[in-house]
Amino acid sequence: MILADDSPPSTGTGAPRVRRSLDGERLLAVFGQLVEPLGRSLPATSEVVLHDLSLLPNSIVAIHGNVTGRVVGDPATDLLLERIAAKQVADSFVNYETVLPDGRRLRSSTMIIRDVAQTPVAALCINTDTSAWQTVEVVARAMLGTLAPDDAQALVSPDVPSQVPMVAQGGPAAGGGPHETFVRDIDELAQVILTKAIDETGVPVELMHKRHKVDVVRQLEARGLFLLKDAVELAAHALQVTRFTIYNYLNEIHDQAQEEDDRKASNEV
Repeated sequence: MILADDSPPSTGTGAPRVRRSLDGERLLAVFGQLVEPLGRSLPATSEVVLHDLSLLPNSIVAIHGNVTGRVVGDPATDLLLERIAAKQVADSFVNYETVLPDGRRLRSSTMIIRDVAQTPVAALCINTDTSAWQTVEVVARAMLGTLAPDDAQALVSPDVPSQVPMVAQGGPAAGGGPHETFVRDIDELAQVILTKAIDETGVPVELMHKRHKVDVVRQLEARGLFLLKDAVELAAHALQVTRFTIYNYLNEIHDQAQEEDDRKASNEV
């Protein structure tokens, strides 16, 4: 297991830090000690990761296993950053599928740890590489005579295992549920967030009107990009505008949100 020392490493990102409560400190210490034994209790293809949410974005403080290749001091995933930025952190999102760039499929769970004041202080994550189990499933189905013709190629083609549909109990179907990207540094995290937000508009940056760019900035804020250092400059470069334009878009977005809140409040009176 890799475990951070007692002094939190400087993120160097300018992201705001949340002061931990004494209860939060205790919880992090307790779960930090559980990472290694929990990891040793799981299959060797599993990885256990502990995030200290006060250190976002570089939040990994303990890790056991090497499924995603990350180490202490590496950043949170885009999914975890988005949930924290939205301040809508569920107690857990369990048994969802993620896919690594090399095609390996993971079954992942993220459990949010809260202090006595119900403030999220940590996230305990488990990622299990299920590629080997997919192969076992295909072989079993072949032996039972239930293997579909399209899946039979998985027994002879090295490219097919990553395409074999996963059968999971109690979790979202393949392609459903949360989408999560594992990154090794802040630059990669920022690029992932930027690319997703821009691609979702369906319009190339060169052809975007103001409304498209405002929508992109709204998505970037919702995904937590502006928790990262130099995020405004990154967004401005990606959208081919000035940093002051990004600030204007953010002000416009916040004003619209405030107007919506005021309208809802007036309707409830």
